[in-house]
Amino acid sequence: MIDTAFFITSFVTLFVIIDPIGLTPLFVALTQGMTVKQRRAIAIRATLTSAGILALFAIFGEALLGFIGISMAAFKIAGGILLLLTALDMLFQRRSKRREDTAEEDDDLDDPSVFPLAIPLIAGPGSIATVILLAGTQPGFTGLGLSLAVMVLVLIVTFIFFEAATPLERLLGKTGINVVSRLLGMLLAALAVQFMLNGLQDFGLLENVPR
Repeated sequence: MIDTAFFITSFVTLFVIIDPIGLTPLFVALTQGMTVKQRRAIAIRATLTSAGILALFAIFGEALLGFIGISMAAFKIAGGILLLLTALDMLFQRRSKRREDTAEEDDDLDDPSVFPLAIPLIAGPGSIATVILLAGTQPGFTGLGLSLAVMVLVLIVTFIFFEAATPLERLLGKTGINVVSRLLGMLLAALAVQFMLNGLQDFGLLENVPR
C-alpha cells in the first residue's frame, strides 16, 4: 500500500525546494533568443541530468552518511535547518536574487542545461539533502521507491513549467511569481521544523511528535 500522506508531503517538500515556478523566469533568461526546439532540448537535458544526480544521492546518500559516521537523526536536524534557511530566503526574496546572479554570471554559455540549470539550480544542496531525508523516512525500499517516484514526478512538473515558461511568465507576472514563492516559503518553513522535530524524536529527546 502506498502511504498517500507521505507521498503528498514528500512531493510538496521537493516541489518547494526545487521551486519550478521560481526557476521559470530564469529558464527564460538563460534561453533568451533560442527557438522552441532548442529550449525543449535544454529543458530535457537539464531535467535528466538533475534526475541522475538526485537519484544517486537518494540511493547511496544514507550509506555515505553511515560511512562517515553521521546518523539519519542528525541529518534530519541538519537538513531541517538547511530547509528552514532556504524558506527564509524565499520569504525575503534572497533566494531569487542569488539565482539571478548565478544566471547572469553564466549568461555567456551556449548550453546552460548542465550548469547552471541542472547544477546547482535544480539539483542543489537543498534538493540533494531533501531526497536523502525522504529516502530515509520510510524503512527499506519503501522510502527509496516513493522518494524516487516523487523526484521523477517533481522533475516532470519542472519540465512542464519549462515548456510553458513564456506564457506562464506573462500570466503570473513578476508580482505573481513573488507571491507564489513567498507562500511556498511559508509552507517549507513548517516542513523544515517538522524534519527537525522528527530528528529530535529519533534521538529520544522528544516524544509523540506528530508526523
